[in-house]
Parts: sequence; structure tokens; C-alpha cells
Amino acid sequence: QVQLMESGGGSVESGGSLRLSCVASLRTRGGYCIGWFRQAPGKEREGVASMDINGTPSYSDSVKGRFTISRDNVENTLYLQMNEMTPEDTAMYYCAADLSAPPGTCAWYSEHYRGSGGNLDPWGQGTLVVVSS
Repeated sequence: QVQLMESGGGSVESGGSLRLSCVASLRTRGGYCIGWFRQAPGKEREGVASMDINGTPSYSDSVKGRFTISRDNVENTLYLQMNEMTPEDTAMYYCAADLSAPPGTCAWYSEHYRGSGGNLDPWGQGTLVVVSS
């Protein structure tokens, strides 16, 4: 059974940085997409950054240029480096994967996902990020 586990959340001041980690053992026969999602209080869940099986990253417009998604295939870990953070980045951050994503579809998750659609399963339990002004 595939499991995802996030860590690295915490509190940071505006302009600061955090790095999130997601340990994920993915064994699929085809393509997959894995990414970071967040949900702020009272808002729908949204895509932040995603990466396909070839390591191609995609980002939402709100984090482009500030956040970087990467992965360590040896450690089976996905990372999200968050720089120049603002209070608008405050949210619960989740790691999730689509284990059957066709080629060329991964970017949809970071650019357009808004709480429904796609085939995201499994999800991690989430890690809380709070950015103070």
C-alpha cells in the first residue's frame, strides 16, 4: 500500500523560508504525478506544485518563482522549498499522488486543481504552515 507522510511545517515570519518533505514509496508500472497541495481556512484545496515521472515540475501562478519542488529518488522523498513566504501562504500543506496520470497531464494539478477532479490517491495527513506578518 502506498503511503505518503509530510513533515517540515511550522511557523515563519513573512519573507522567511521553510522546506517541506514527503516520504513516498511509489511503485507504478506507468506514469504518475506527485505534488503539493494546500488548503487555507475557509478556502478550497488548491494545487501548489507538481512533478511527473520524468521530473518535470509545474507550479501555480501564486508560488511560481518562490517555491521549488524537487525529489530524491534514493530517499523516496519529495520536497517543497518555500522562499519569500507571505501570510497568504498560510495553510495546511498536503502531499498527494495520481498513480495513473497519463503523460502531459501532471501540470493540470498545480495549475488548475481546486479541490475536485483528477485521480489523487493517496494523500498524506498534512503539515501546517503559518506565516506571520
